[in-house]
Amino acid sequence: MATLKVRLVKSPIGYPKDQKVALKVLGLTKMNRVREIQDNPAMRGQIRKVAHLVEVLE
Repeated sequence: MATLKVRLVKSPIGYPKDQKVALKVLGLTKMNRVREIQDNPAMRGQIRKVAHLVEVLE
């Protein structure tokens, strides 16, 4: 299965709780942390929700 690398580039402080939860689901709890996640529609939706806070590395 394909994977995506996602990095947290902006702090979630001051953003709504649902966006903080989306970051926790993605495993991004600290700045500049990179996680490999499975590329599926559910994870793509979580990434889209916090697209202003993360960077997708191909």
